Amino acid sequence: MLGREPSRWEVFRHLWCFAAITLDRVYLLACGDHTFVIETEGLEVLDTHIRAGKGVLLIGSHLGSFEALRALSTRRPDVSLRVVLDKQKTPAMTVLLEALAPEIGAGVIDASKDGASITLAMAEACRSGSLVALLADRGREHETLHHVPFLGRPAPFPVGPWLLAHTLQVPVMLCFGLYQGGNRYRLVFEPVAERIVIPRAERAVALDALIAHYATRLEHYARLAPTNWFNFYDFWQQDLRAPADAGPAGVGQRVGA
Repeated sequence: MLGREPSRWEVFRHLWCFAAITLDRVYLLACGDHTFVIETEGLEVLDTHIRAGKGVLLIGSHLGSFEALRALSTRRPDVSLRVVLDKQKTPAMTVLLEALAPEIGAGVIDASKDGASITLAMAEACRSGSLVALLADRGREHETLHHVPFLGRPAPFPVGPWLLAHTLQVPVMLCFGLYQGGNRYRLVFEPVAERIVIPRAERAVALDALIAHYATRLEHYARLAPTNWFNFYDFWQQDLRAPADAGPAGVGQRVGA
């Protein structure tokens, strides 16, 4: 954290970056990535998992552009990308997505549905060898949250994505689409585990370890690209809205942007 109030110039740069990425989302959906310069890291590991044909769970965040993942769809047309997204939370963006890229919109897994439906849809996608992508840095109402250190203070992160990873039993990778100015993006993939295993007797400890690792890597990239951080609310003050002892994935757990 800065330890001081940001300057007006820093606030302007932050909002400008958000506006630029938002506009780029439209271009990426309508025209693909051919007008962008997208650097990639970690594709070798991702390709290894893709070739195994068992699906991959990609866990992202509200840092940079999650839409930059669409570049994979054009570079690997043989691989399906399914994104977990709450269609009811952003209805305008859902309408735009389905209008500009109906084939992508049809592949969205609606996170506003019940937990069992979401889990079944994700499992079916993985069985077909798809990449399934979701965000894991923003909790929602009635969702179980665990606090772990993030940028100098304990911050709340949802447990649902990690319980789903345990249920799916597919390789898990972190992904970050960092905006670098102009038409340039850096798409990073980092392996987490071949399989996520959360022992029932040590559930809280295992979840804290997974979430702490995620928060540490998120902090690393947030420090590299601070104007890419797009949780525009009092992130650290979000309350725990559910008991800490989370139930099985798919039972009362919801995920998505």
